Formats: sequence, C-alpha cells, structure tokens
Amino acid sequence: MFNKQVKPTSGPVMSAEPPVMNTPAPSALNTLAAAPAPAPRKAPKTASLIADDITIEGNIVGDGELHVDGVIRGDVRVPRLSVGETGHIEGSVQAEAVETRGRIVGAIVAKQVKLMGTCYVDGDITHEQLTMETGAFFQGRSLKFQRQPAPAAAPAPTPIAAAPSLTPAAAAPTLAQQAASAVTPINGSAPGLTAAH
Repeated sequence: MFNKQVKPTSGPVMSAEPPVMNTPAPSALNTLAAAPAPAPRKAPKTASLIADDITIEGNIVGDGELHVDGVIRGDVRVPRLSVGETGHIEGSVQAEAVETRGRIVGAIVAKQVKLMGTCYVDGDITHEQLTMETGAFFQGRSLKFQRQPAPAAAPAPTPIAAAPSLTPAAAAPTLAQQAASAVTPINGSAPGLTAAH
C-alpha cells in the first residue's frame, strides 16, 4: 500500500521533467520580428450628445461627431454635426458635414449641409453641397464654397541686381504725389488761376 515502487499504468505517463516546447529556429524568429504588425483597427467613435435638458453657454471645439438635442449659445467647430428636432444653436457652425432638423441662428460653413424638413436656419450657409427637404426654413444667403485651385508653377523671381535701377528723378511720381497735384484748394482757386472778387 505505501510502497515506493511505481506501478505501471495504462494511461498517459506524467514525468517530473518540464515539457519540451517546439520553438522555431533563431532565423525564423528574426523574420517574424521583421514583419510589420497589423495596424490596430480603430473603433468607430460614438457621437457626443448634448441632451434636450442641457444648455451650454460657450464655444465647443472637438474632433468627433456631435449630436445636439439641447441648446448651445456659442460657436461650434466639429467634423460632423447633427442637430435634432429639439436642438438649438445660437452661434456660427463650422464642420465638414452638418445635418439639422432643429434650429440654427448663425452662419454655417461646411462642405456638406443637409436641411431636413423640420429645420429652421437663419444665417448664411457657405457650402460645397446643399440639400434642402420640403418644409425646411432657410433665411440667409447660400454661398458656394470655392475650392482653391492647385497653385500653378510660379515663374522664377528676377534677381534685384538684374532689374534696371531707377534714380529718384527718373522714377514715376508716387501715388501720394499724384493725389496732391490733383487736389483743388477749398477756396476754389487752382494753382495758376486767380480769383476775381
């Protein structure tokens, strides 16, 4: 019963030695380390919410999406803005995309603007694309956002040494000199004329 002799078993045998792991050769480890790790996937950001029972007085600046159901008295600058039916913004809005069902009193500058049927907008809209549903109220100017054309190759500037030199006597009269010679004195007399009384 309490013998030190080990009886043979028919199942798997456990040994006191640690198990041996199959490890790749050192050259294989170097190639694995040299391979770039896959970029971690960014989880989509959830929109920040200003609920209908919240009033904010001040400017809002952010890098994410903002959904407004409450009141903001100040300027808003975010990449994406959506204003719900109960949302109200009193201030300018600057974003890549704006979708409103609520009220905005102030200028809007965005690439894409959607005015839904329940919205009220009082202010100028500067945009690339403007969509208005039937029933939307818009009072202001619609200004097409002009993309800046690609800069053309500018001609090389002329070195100053190569420009002809002008002496003060040969230079054209300045704008101030031209304006002074064209001014007529208040008393109605011009140079070279005498006034008869």
